[in-house]
Amino acid sequence: MAARIKLNDTVIITTGKDKGKQGKVMAVDHKKGKVMVEGANMIKKHTKANQQNPQGGIIEKEAFMHVSNVAYMHKGKPTKIGFSVETIEKNGKNVKVKKRVAKSTGETID
Repeated sequence: MAARIKLNDTVIITTGKDKGKQGKVMAVDHKKGKVMVEGANMIKKHTKANQQNPQGGIIEKEAFMHVSNVAYMHKGKPTKIGFSVETIEKNGKNVKVKKRVAKSTGETID
């Protein structure tokens, strides 16, 4: 399946304990279909003392969530993402280019 949500996209969480929160995508796992959103789905991790953290203790950090639990934010509103294929002439040859499109407005995202 094509990557609809990418790194640094602004998304809103649609389900779960953080429903309604917005944030940037920090990481994407395409194989598992999961994303990590900044400031959302916080977990507590118990860590042993090491050189970076000599004290050890409990650290709060973001965890991955399924991509179906987030929606892309386009102009302040959540929207679905589709794709459009355009043919561009490059060096005398026709080349097909796939672009992400906001389904609510039909505008090209990137």
